[in-house]
Order: sequence, then structure tokens, then C-alpha cells
Amino acid sequence: MSRFDVTKTNIAVEQLIEQTVNPRHRYLLHAYNRHRNLEIAGRWEEIFAPDMMVDKPVYNFNTFGRMVKLEGADAIKSVYSEWAETGQCIFYVEDEKIAVGDNLICTDFVLYQQTPGAALAADGVDVDPQATYLMKNRQYMNWPYDDEGRLIGEDVWEVDESTREYIQLDPSEVLTCAQAAPLLEPLIKPLPARPF
Repeated sequence: MSRFDVTKTNIAVEQLIEQTVNPRHRYLLHAYNRHRNLEIAGRWEEIFAPDMMVDKPVYNFNTFGRMVKLEGADAIKSVYSEWAETGQCIFYVEDEKIAVGDNLICTDFVLYQQTPGAALAADGVDVDPQATYLMKNRQYMNWPYDDEGRLIGEDVWEVDESTREYIQLDPSEVLTCAQAAPLLEPLIKPLPARPF
């Protein structure tokens, strides 16, 4: 049995929601919480709802030795779709520190992202291509939001490449979207009414 639990991934977000009194900040935290739960559940299409994301988002990734810029909803949808199909949308977070402002959420955490060994081997990582792994590293993210509380994009950095690890999972520990979705369903709440 794995020590990881997708229902605990957003625990730091949920704790900050409880402590936050500024209505705009609470709204952004609810949107962030919903986005991550939808992503892990494989329900990525809902992330692109007009009340959650701008029409032309931009994602920047500088992680696991790759620098990638995704511009526009179609490019980003393609990645989310691939991650859902391959189980890479399943991730766990530990030691998360999170801050929220009027138009930005910043977070620093240890990430464990489920990844097929074949995908890692194709990138030159010395792993069993038949196995599934958790890619572990420390990441820092900025999520800017517009004045309507919609996500503008994601900026994701690997803080320290020396923390990177590849942890082989036992087949019993591999989680599918079909398994994650019912676990996360009680946590996926509609966005509250905009307080601004």
C-alpha cells in the first residue's frame, strides 16, 4: 500500500482557505483547489470553463531538464489529455507552502508525479520502461489570475535539480484516473459566487 493519498494532495490549500478572510483571496484559493482536483481526477476539460481560465492561457515549464512554453488552450489541452491517458495527471504534494495575492498564487512544494517508465526511458532516464514511477522534485509555481479570477497560466520551475528522484512503484500502487475520480469527487466543489 502506498503512503500517497490523492485526497491529501491539496491539504495545504484547504488549510489556507480556512484561514483566509479576504474574499477575493478565498475565491482564488477555491479556484486553485478545484483546478488541481479536477486535473488529478482526469476531468481536465472542466478546467477550461470560461469562469476558470482565460481564452488564451500560457503555461511555462522548466522542470525535469525541460523548458516548455505552451500557448493557447489547444496546446494546453493536448498536454492534459496525454497526461490523463498515461496516468501522469496523478500527482501528490508534500511540504507545500502557499501564498495568495489579489492576482497571483505562489506555491513551493515537493511533487511526486506518476509517470510511465517508457516515457522516462524515451527521455534518456535509466529506468525499467515496463514499470511506472513517481518523478520527485521540489517545484515552485506562480499562477497569475485576471481581475475576474480566471487563471491566466502557470509558471513552473524545478527549484533544485539535485532533489530529483525516480521512485519505482509496485503495480498495486499505480493509480488510474478511473480510480482517482471517485476518491476526489467529494472534494470537487463548484466555484463559489464571485465576491468581486
